[in-house]
Amino acid sequence: MSPLLAQSGHRNRAEPCPLSGVKQTSGLEWVAMIFNPNTAPGRGGTYYLRDFEAAARSFNFKLIAAEARSDADVETVVTSLGGEPLGGLVVTPDYFMFNRTEQIASLAARNNVPTIYPWKPVVVKQGGLLSYGPDLVDIHRRSASYIDKILQGAKPAELPVQVPVKFEMAVNVRTAKVLGLTVPPSILLSADEVVE
Repeated sequence: MSPLLAQSGHRNRAEPCPLSGVKQTSGLEWVAMIFNPNTAPGRGGTYYLRDFEAAARSFNFKLIAAEARSDADVETVVTSLGGEPLGGLVVTPDYFMFNRTEQIASLAARNNVPTIYPWKPVVVKQGGLLSYGPDLVDIHRRSASYIDKILQGAKPAELPVQVPVKFEMAVNVRTAKVLGLTVPPSILLSADEVVE
C-alpha cells in the first residue's frame, strides 16, 4: 500500500464547495484530492475538503487528501497513486495546481491515474482525461461590466460578489482509451466538448 493510502484517514473541516456529479464506478475503491495547503482556498487548503470527504463517504470510497507543496511533491503523489489501481485523482482549482497542469497530466498518463481537472484546456490541449469547472470565458466576459462600473466611479467594496454561473465539462476519449477506460454515453452526451 502506498504511503498516501496509509494516511487517508486524514480529516479536516472546510467550507462547502461545488463538488458534484460524482458517480460510483464499478470497482472504484479510492479517490484522491491533490492540493497545496499554502495556496488552495481555506485555512491550510481545506476549503474543498469537507464536501470532498462527504462525496467520498457517500460512495464508500477511501479518501486520500494528498498535499503537494512542490514539483517533487506533485510527482511523488501522482506516482504513488499510479501504484494503486481502482481509483482516481481530483485536482483542486488554485494557482499552484494551475501552473502544474502539464506536469500533472503527463504524470497521470504515464502512471495510469484517471484525473479530473477544474480547467477545460487541460483536457483539450494537454491530454487530461476529464474537466469540470467554471466557464472561464464567461467569467471574463461578465467581469467587463464590473470594470465598467468601477471606471464610472463605483466603489469595488460596494459591488456584490459574483460567483460562476456557467460550468463546462470536457472529456478526452483518446486519453480514456489509453487508461483502459470506457467513457459512459451519459458523460459523452453531457460534455460541452469531446476530444476524440
